[in-house]
Amino acid sequence: MKIKMRVLMVIPMLWIGISSVGTAKTVTIEFHGKEAELVIDNKGTKYLAWTFNGQVPGPLVRVTEGDVVDFTLVNEITNKKSHAMDFHAAQLDAAKDFGQIRPGETKHYTFKANYPGVFFYHCGADPMVQHIARGMFGVIIVDPKDSKAMPKADREYVLVQSEIYSNPDDEKSLMEGKWEFAAFNFCKFKYDPVHDERATTWLQAKPGERVRIYFVNAGPNEFASFHPIAGIWDRVYVGGNPKNVLYGLQSFTVGPGDGAIFDLISPVEGANAIVTHSMKQALSGAIAIIMFTKDADPKMGHGEQILVR
Repeated sequence: MKIKMRVLMVIPMLWIGISSVGTAKTVTIEFHGKEAELVIDNKGTKYLAWTFNGQVPGPLVRVTEGDVVDFTLVNEITNKKSHAMDFHAAQLDAAKDFGQIRPGETKHYTFKANYPGVFFYHCGADPMVQHIARGMFGVIIVDPKDSKAMPKADREYVLVQSEIYSNPDDEKSLMEGKWEFAAFNFCKFKYDPVHDERATTWLQAKPGERVRIYFVNAGPNEFASFHPIAGIWDRVYVGGNPKNVLYGLQSFTVGPGDGAIFDLISPVEGANAIVTHSMKQALSGAIAIIMFTKDADPKMGHGEQILVR
């Protein structure tokens, strides 16, 4: 991912906006639509995905409220399909700016990030259900310009829920929601060694730390009832906007194409299992274990380990 920031100081890619009031910036982003095989489970099963920059979810974009995003989409000439980009954080002309482009073409537009939150982005080419099902989606976090609008998080993680279909070329099965399994970050039980002993990764934090989860439901069809087994959401920010705060929830429903921010604090050592409380979805692959231990890896939940690949 090519991200250039015209600012007065050099700052890390994934954390922009460090003052209490912030200074608006222009963030330049270039995505390449790439059709590539990716692994979708812990045993190495390959899946022909349509991606942004060869990743599912696509690259994490993080800006601050008031920033201008200068975006270019390149549809690689080697691709077979038209692609597009729909940023849910943008207020634009859907036909002109979000319109699809053919292989070898580019699309450019700019938008101002007017609202803080955690937003979905995805390919909007026809049929949209197929492009999302094949993996053309990701997350843009728009941090509030007031850095004190929410309590400071000790660790942060990004989870994107989606359904994976065994035959995404069958548009009828996509429209009928006949998925094979649900997953977080496009991999079955990726962070769950409890239900899949081949899993080698899980989320980590220390007891008492505020863990902030930026959650997006990519769908394309199913709702998520987001719940931490053995935990309680300390705060839930609907849409990720600090003005939309709820306290002490067991679960919160996030529809396809929507997102929310969830804060979790464990007073004890041990595991919480983050799930969508539809058991069909959870037990087919959408479970993420977060281990609260005093010796938690200090790198987890920071920098590149916010969206754990």
